[in-house]
Amino acid sequence: MEENNEFLQNVSQWANDVLVWIGFGTLAGLLAKAIMPGKDPGGAVATLAMGIGGTVIGCGVLTFFSPQGTRVTPISVAGFAVATAGSFVILFFYKLLGGYYFREGDGPIVRNRPRRKAALRRPAAVVYEDEV
Repeated sequence: MEENNEFLQNVSQWANDVLVWIGFGTLAGLLAKAIMPGKDPGGAVATLAMGIGGTVIGCGVLTFFSPQGTRVTPISVAGFAVATAGSFVILFFYKLLGGYYFREGDGPIVRNRPRRKAALRRPAAVVYEDEV
């Protein structure tokens, strides 16, 4: 009976951890998209995946460089900061590899400025012909 109870507690703790990482990963992904300038590709699923991946990468790097035995979670301030930084890095590479910054063979992308309305422009030259 105790083994069954211990198993259920482990499953409950694991489910709680997964849901926390998904929730804070989503928030980190949204914050990274808000910080990154320009139009962002991807929808809700891409933001969710990018946020969770950034959380795993950021908290993993922080855990690697922390003293032995330190548990890093995205709930802490440092954990959320590195999760957002990890999501930001993933978004940058997503935009870089997706052709947002460069297109193969074309050189850098040049964005055209919007044109002014024709009514506001002066004609270049007006020619009047006299009637004969």
